[in-house]
Amino acid sequence: MTAGAPNILIVMADQMAPAFLPIYGHALTRAPNMQELAKNGVVFESAYCASPLCSPSRASFMAGRLPSRTRVYDNASEFSADIPTFAHHLRLRGYRTILSGKMHFCGPDQLHGFEERLTTDIYPADYGWTPDWDRPDERPSWYHNMSSVAEAGVCVRTNQLDFDDEVAFSSERAIFDIARSNDRRPFLLVASFTHPHDPFAVPQRYWDLYRDEDIDLPGPAVPLALLDPHSRRLRHVCAMDAEPVTEAQVRAARHAYLGAISYVDDNLGRLMQALKSSGLGEDTIVILTSDHGEMLGERGLWYKMSFFEGASRVPLVVASPARFAPRRISASVSLLDILPTLVDLAGGDAAALGSPTDGRSLAPHLTGRHGHDEAIGEYLAEGAIAPIVMIRRGALKFIDSPADPDQLYDLECDPGERDNLAASPDHAVKIAEFRAEIGRRWDLAALDAEVRESQRRRRLVDQALSKGEIRAWDFQPFRDASRQYMRNSLDLDDLEAMARFPRVKGP
Repeated sequence: MTAGAPNILIVMADQMAPAFLPIYGHALTRAPNMQELAKNGVVFESAYCASPLCSPSRASFMAGRLPSRTRVYDNASEFSADIPTFAHHLRLRGYRTILSGKMHFCGPDQLHGFEERLTTDIYPADYGWTPDWDRPDERPSWYHNMSSVAEAGVCVRTNQLDFDDEVAFSSERAIFDIARSNDRRPFLLVASFTHPHDPFAVPQRYWDLYRDEDIDLPGPAVPLALLDPHSRRLRHVCAMDAEPVTEAQVRAARHAYLGAISYVDDNLGRLMQALKSSGLGEDTIVILTSDHGEMLGERGLWYKMSFFEGASRVPLVVASPARFAPRRISASVSLLDILPTLVDLAGGDAAALGSPTDGRSLAPHLTGRHGHDEAIGEYLAEGAIAPIVMIRRGALKFIDSPADPDQLYDLECDPGERDNLAASPDHAVKIAEFRAEIGRRWDLAALDAEVRESQRRRRLVDQALSKGEIRAWDFQPFRDASRQYMRNSLDLDDLEAMARFPRVKGP
């Protein structure tokens, strides 16, 4: 371990789109803790997930590999235990690695390099949510539907509030436990919240931060006849056409979404205050991000599952004022870049990793040097009928699938992605270059076959494991109550002295 290696806190939200954050220009959203972090940090203005869906994105985030290499194609794909993650790499470098909250690991390994996991996951660890590309017209009951929009509004409690309140408490407590302990290892703590993911329901105090009449509505929907085929499939998969929503329901969903962002912001502030109060703040690098975005009615679409900006672009802030001067980075980067970046930040050499990754370290961007400008993505889950791949470089985004017409957007001239340039003669050379690059990067026919075979295997296994006695893979947090609080096996004076922070100085 490198002497003086920094602590690292990663705060991850779920389905939090940059377009709705004040640090990316949204004038209405109240998120003062994010703003403070951004003011003192490096803000990436064009960061992307590797796949716009929870499990594939999170596995790629942790492993630095595209879904085709992690084989986490969808929300029911097993994340293999033999794939190194940033938790493995930092643990090798002497870090104490801790996870609190959601990471949506499917399969028996529910740690993936974390030494400690403080909570269970909010989502199941089994194969029950496996898509079926062989039956694209069937809409399983577990897919998104429009109830999250139709029923948006105020709540007292939800499943997600129960979960995220536990995540915040466990993370805050972990920070103070670290400060009180005799374990002097640097720590990596991932605090992963499930808000502002739908359903769009928030307590009254977060709803009341915004006036209904101030909530902006989405831009005009793309007419159905002009929608790209994948968007039409998403409308079917999520029952958007079967369950139309009113303008009032759309406004309520966006209202609650902003309230949920403010809730996430409060939890970020709670952890930042814990770092400060514990004396750990000065030596901790804080990273804020999300696993993917949310369309929130833009283009007539909801949720994620596409490579449009709302679904695939993510917030990314890296803050450590003593190490990195505040700046904003316009170059495109990826969550794939987090693993090599963390290795570099921990004093290692990302270029010398024994296991190759698809990401590149953000260290040059963080230190004011020239860094890369590229993000690569894959989508291999529900709503697709063949692999969908994306290349973002410079102003251009190219989206390709063997099943669909190409899409090319110039995001400088057309940030709303309304003008598909793929058929434009003026861009024929660039389109040919992108197609050639895709041919070099992927064997899409082989990938298609592997995804389908994986789906068939998992559906068979899931059906079998649901019969007879069921042994769940879901993580079971263990707490040894015999070592908590006050017990007769513990010396009262020693316990109180160790648990009190800061410790009382002796005479």
